[in-house]
Order: sequence, then structure tokens, then C-alpha cells
Amino acid sequence: MFKNIRLLTLIAVGALFMLSSCKKDEYSFGELKTPTNLSLAAVIAGVDATNPFGNGTGNVLITGKADQALTYKIDYGDGNNAMVPSGNIMHKYSSPGTNDYTITVNAIGTGGVTSTLSKVIRVFVAFEIPANILSALTGTGSKVWMTDSDAPGHFGVGPADAFNSIWYAAPPNTREPCAYDDEITFSRDVLNRVSIKVDNKGNSFSTGAATSFYGVSGGDGCYPINTGGTKMLTFMGANSGSTPAQSTGVQFAVPGNGIVNFGTGGTTYEILEITASSVHLRNIGADGNSWYQKLRPKP
Repeated sequence: MFKNIRLLTLIAVGALFMLSSCKKDEYSFGELKTPTNLSLAAVIAGVDATNPFGNGTGNVLITGKADQALTYKIDYGDGNNAMVPSGNIMHKYSSPGTNDYTITVNAIGTGGVTSTLSKVIRVFVAFEIPANILSALTGTGSKVWMTDSDAPGHFGVGPADAFNSIWYAAPPNTREPCAYDDEITFSRDVLNRVSIKVDNKGNSFSTGAATSFYGVSGGDGCYPINTGGTKMLTFMGANSGSTPAQSTGVQFAVPGNGIVNFGTGGTTYEILEITASSVHLRNIGADGNSWYQKLRPKP
């Protein structure tokens, strides 16, 4: 009998142990607190009267703030997002041109409860000039170029869909003297923005089809054209449909009358080839044809 009592006691104790070990643990987050007073600020680098959407770097300082927030999730509006414990982060936008982005910040409180706020910003991002082109064009910061008068095809023209001077390529040293004394300076600043300054010694060559564009009249020849001082260039991917075998795929726009070393009535130049010792440019002139210019560094 005592044996049976002992056995029943052991069975009861074992059952109690099993029940206690199967009991589900209980956790508590404490009081759930939703973040309040959420604010969102975005400061675009370099905004001023001249650059209302920034200096082209694409850098934006984003700050989210809320009471009772443990961390923040920020969606930058460009397909990227990040968890930012401090709510304060610098983000770099990379799509060239001026674009709108919707920034959304989620302030996260205890238990994962959130408060959300969004803001639309407009950011200008300058085209990132390939390093080899930037170095060749501006040297260590500034570089002076001239017409490569010794090169065949330093002046040339072809149809609009061509990428070489099919119709005419000037033999060496056969053009007007005013086309050969111009000094074209390309310079870059600390943000790798490139500017141009053309010293034409008082006269620039213009094709006859383009003279009215420069406020003069007549046929091919030299004219007292004002080149406009130092001008900031805008670089971008070429839109000509060129292939890598034909071009670098990069072009730049010159503000104002657009003259580099001679005038065609065009203001956008595609860089077909570039090295430290030569530049080959293409643009579409006022006559609708493709024009070609070759430069070399000033001796």
C-alpha cells in the first residue's frame, strides 16, 4: 500500500513539473507610446538665389524629430531607405537633372507604434563628368586650349546623322587667321563644375548660316562677336544616338551664344574624343548640319 502511495505521489509531482515547464512565458512592452510632435526638415546643399535647388552635389541633410521616438525609418523617395536612430542623416541623390522626391519619415515608438510625416523636395543634381574627361579637359584645375590648326579636319561638316566630317574636312592651316588665335580656357572648381572662358582677341569665325544668330550679317568669315566672359557649362549624357565607337557619350551646353572656337549657331557640343593633348567636338549648327572642331593645348 505504501508503495502505491509513493508511486502516486511521484506521478503527481512529475505532472506538476511538466505543467509548469509547458507554461508560456509572458512578456510586456510596458506602456505603448506613440511618437508625437513629429517634424521633418530637409536642407539641400548650396541653395541660394542663383541655385534654388542646390549646388548640383545632390547632398541633402534630412532631420526627423519626435517625442517618445526610439528610432526613425527614413524613405528618401529615390528607391532607398534606412533606419536612422538619431533621425539625422545626410543623403546624396544621384539622378542628374532637377527632380522631385517625396521624403517620408516614420518615427517608431515602443512596441513598434509609429507616426509618419512626408515632405516633397526638389533637388538639382549635376551630371557627374567622367574622371578621365574632367582631367583631360581641365588638367589640374585649369587648362588653355586652341584650334588644332595642324590637324586635318580641325574644321569640318557633314550631315546631321553623321559623326565625322563627310562633306568637308579642312586641311592644316587653311582657315582664316581669326580662327587660330582664340584661347579657350576650361576650369573646374572644388565641386568639379566646369566653366569656359573664350578670349577671341576681338573676333570669332562664324559660318554664313549662323551670322544672324550672333547679331551680324554676311557669309563665312571673322566677326566682332562678344564671347560673354566666364560661363558655367552644363554636362549631360549625349542625346545624339552615338555609339561608344563614335563618341564618349558626353556632351556639354555653353550658355549665351555658345561659341567655343568658331560659331555654327549651335550651343551644345558632344565630345567625340578626348585625351590630354586633343579634343574632338561635334555640334549641330543653325543649318541643321553636324559641325566638327578639333582643339589642342596651348603651347
